[in-house]
Amino acid sequence: MTTTDLPPAPTSRTGPAGVPADTLPPPVSTLRRVLAHPRFMHHHRLVAAVLAGNAALLAYGLAAGWWPGPAAADALGLAALGNVALAVLIRQQYVINLLFRLATRAPVRWPLRVRATLGKVYHFGGLHVGAALAGTAWFLAQLGALTARGGPAGALVTGYAAAALLLAVVGTALPPVRSRRHDLFERTHRLGGWAALLLLWAQAGFLAGGPVALATSAPGVVLAVLTVSIALPWLRLRRVPVVVHRPSSHVALVHFDHGVTPFPGSSTAVSRSPLWEWHSFANVPTPGRSGFRLTVSRAGDWTGRFVDDPPRRLWVKGISTAGVANIETLFRRVLYVATGSGIGPVLPHLLAGQVPAHLVWVARRHRETFGDDLVDEILAHQPDALLWDTARDGKPDMLRLAWQACRRYDAEAVICISNRPLTWQVVRGMEERGVPAYGAIWDS
Repeated sequence: MTTTDLPPAPTSRTGPAGVPADTLPPPVSTLRRVLAHPRFMHHHRLVAAVLAGNAALLAYGLAAGWWPGPAAADALGLAALGNVALAVLIRQQYVINLLFRLATRAPVRWPLRVRATLGKVYHFGGLHVGAALAGTAWFLAQLGALTARGGPAGALVTGYAAAALLLAVVGTALPPVRSRRHDLFERTHRLGGWAALLLLWAQAGFLAGGPVALATSAPGVVLAVLTVSIALPWLRLRRVPVVVHRPSSHVALVHFDHGVTPFPGSSTAVSRSPLWEWHSFANVPTPGRSGFRLTVSRAGDWTGRFVDDPPRRLWVKGISTAGVANIETLFRRVLYVATGSGIGPVLPHLLAGQVPAHLVWVARRHRETFGDDLVDEILAHQPDALLWDTARDGKPDMLRLAWQACRRYDAEAVICISNRPLTWQVVRGMEERGVPAYGAIWDS
């Protein structure tokens, strides 16, 4: 269905025919408006919670006399390692899938407020950030305590090297650096993180008095768990054949069929150079068929080269990982709002049909850009979908469009897949008006 095919609305209309000019209501309350602000999103709340917990631990340790004292370095080291463990494990693919599975087990008969909060599970990255910051701070404090008491030379050398790497990892993850130098951030995170883990093993061995003592110590057990966690995705590394179809110079549809059919709403990381860069895309399995598809749109250097020079084989690693739209099962009816290639993460949910859903898809010349086959497939499952052509109708007010569709369809929640500014415009605007709304964030 296009913008001209909508059923008549009970109100007057402006703009493209069939789109009601419903008045966008004001925020329901000042508190709701404040809590909906991006600065107070659940990701930041989790960062604050982790930092507050570590501050409480510091206060308790000072009161209990854990530090300063002869055992200060050991206590500080355990605090550092505990936070590093949280930062690493919360990003592990099996852990992420478990978090989503637990959060989405809530039945729809539960109060909407409870289900809406559970839907924020994809903000788990806040735990990663908070724990990484706290772990680095504890490690620097431990290094200071070791230096002050004259610890083993090997522990000091490996400790200072690890501290430099940890600071580099944290520094390149800062939003201004990460946004401008994403490749540097990714490589520092990967290669610097591996090197830091090896140095932590070495330092722990020096402090424990040898590998035998380390193997039976708490740090040794934690480091072993972290090593296995980091290695697991790479143990599943493989290079697989792909078939790429380009409906236009803007989009490539990548077909995989190497014995893996992922669950709807998951994502797969792919690469041409596995040591240097990885890119995650939403899997689009077709019910009743093996394999899956990815939608790659021209959005940067890597994707531009991919569309212009499609590969015949790609590297994949790890397992399919749950994405934000998996929270749809928490609600009775869902409105999907997608722009451009945001249709990729939405499409598998429309095809699976696990939850009654309605689609608003804003793009430029849908058929010319994405191909008749894809558009026809969407309309076969969503005959009442609203496809807004920006080349014909101009750019819409996304928040107003989402509000109108949400009210018309009586959706309990809105899931928006778009670029960062538009996602936040819709998510914030809907939540200010009391409607649960979700959209992928930078660190989800």
